[in-house]
Amino acid sequence: MTQTVVDAAISSRMSARAFTAQPVPRQTLNELLQVASRSPSGTNTQPWKVYVLQGSSRNTLCEKVCTAHDAIRANPELAAQYREEYDYYPEKWVSPYIDRRRENGWSLYGLLGIGKADKDKMHLQHQRNYKFFDAPVGLMFTMDKVMGRGSLVDYGMFLQSIMVAARGHGLHTCAQAAWNGFGKIILPHIGAGPDEMLICGMALGYADETDVVNTLKTPRVPVEEFTHWLD
Repeated sequence: MTQTVVDAAISSRMSARAFTAQPVPRQTLNELLQVASRSPSGTNTQPWKVYVLQGSSRNTLCEKVCTAHDAIRANPELAAQYREEYDYYPEKWVSPYIDRRRENGWSLYGLLGIGKADKDKMHLQHQRNYKFFDAPVGLMFTMDKVMGRGSLVDYGMFLQSIMVAARGHGLHTCAQAAWNGFGKIILPHIGAGPDEMLICGMALGYADETDVVNTLKTPRVPVEEFTHWLD
């Protein structure tokens, strides 16, 4: 199969979990968002709102959420104070989805040498999310609560556009639902209005090609398994 430039950008996209400190110019970030703004949305509603965190704003948010994450570990009852605005994952897991989830998790931890009993290492690795995996740019995405579930479909296309456009600039990303439970900390920090809900976060920057975590290549189900041809 002949691979186009667009094919290559999509195929090379991955969830990078280690980044270098190399800064990303504001002009580049603006160009990515400008391209992504052409993403489709129902009746052109364009429900996305983007907050770009760099420097002290990024660092301070990381400190706040890491502190909350540590506190929850010390006292699990505190977790009740942090709830997602919408259910990203199902309440009840079934096959094949739970199987894929487990494979992904243990593939990652296995690569990093983290065993099932290594609770401290698991906690620290999970907390890497709340440091944007050291990426110099953190993005937070919100949407007005009044919008319907269809706008989440629109949002997914917008996020994918950013991630694919980033590859065209030699950048990598990691879309992060891990932030979602900490909306009560994040939304005031970024200056979001009371009618906004957190959709997800995203790390963006130049991937650290020397870090073993970025060698993880997640499998994909063959086309034949998820496609039904109707003649």
